[in-house]
Amino acid sequence: MRIGVVFPQTELGGDPGAVRAFATAASELGYAHIAVFDHVVGADPAVHRGWSGPYDVHTPFHEPFVLFGYLAALTSLELVTSIVILPQRQTVLVAKQAAEIDLLTQGKFRLGVGLGWNEVEYEALGQNFSDRGVRLTEQVALLRRLWTETSVTVAGEREHVTGAGIAPLPVQRPIPVWIGARADVALRRAGRIADGWFPMEQPGPALARYTAIVHAAAEQAGREPRTLGMEGRINFGSESSSSADQQIAAWREAGATHLSINTMRAGFSTVDEHIAALASASQAALG
Repeated sequence: MRIGVVFPQTELGGDPGAVRAFATAASELGYAHIAVFDHVVGADPAVHRGWSGPYDVHTPFHEPFVLFGYLAALTSLELVTSIVILPQRQTVLVAKQAAEIDLLTQGKFRLGVGLGWNEVEYEALGQNFSDRGVRLTEQVALLRRLWTETSVTVAGEREHVTGAGIAPLPVQRPIPVWIGARADVALRRAGRIADGWFPMEQPGPALARYTAIVHAAAEQAGREPRTLGMEGRINFGSESSSSADQQIAAWREAGATHLSINTMRAGFSTVDEHIAALASASQAALG
């Protein structure tokens, strides 16, 4: 099981020094990858009365692809979006950006995608919120063609490309696409088309049910379920190393191929506190 870290998007602000310190520390501690969340804009609660989303206009987010261009020069960690909200973005542009990151990291990039939940964000980016699930499936197919073919022509329901391609192509052809999923329809989609998935659940009966749905969908699509990766996540802050030991063991037992240590929302106010937590967690995670 490969173990990495979650970049604390909302807690490092705009300080590039903190970004550099966190990524460098994660690499030096022996972690395998760094995973980054995605939100382009936040909603203003003063305008959207009764706003109940976990993030708003005051919540800082670094843009994942731009951030990864910076991190690729600082570290040899695998870079992972977990997830980028694919249907609110232009597919061909995502293909180009992902290919560039894959080149800069020499093939150490994983594109995690999902649907998102913020209709305000979709509106601001000029995309349709209601058909995002259907569009994501079409987008993934187009991404893979753009990463492996010199010239692509597609006349889909929502995606249209005529005799065009990206150059240079990425190192990985195609780049692995993972899907974040909780709803049954998203779990089935992951089983049908993803290279791996991010379950939004902890080990236990619910995760076992999710895994069964993913694997059944994979089999129905003629795929081997054991080839699909699964990345879990544990929250590490005030928890003891023994708690981390137990959580890591539970994910391993559940069949996770990857795991990320998350220090967000643990009450830390400085990058040094996040790094100290990673150091403590590494004793349980990396031995």
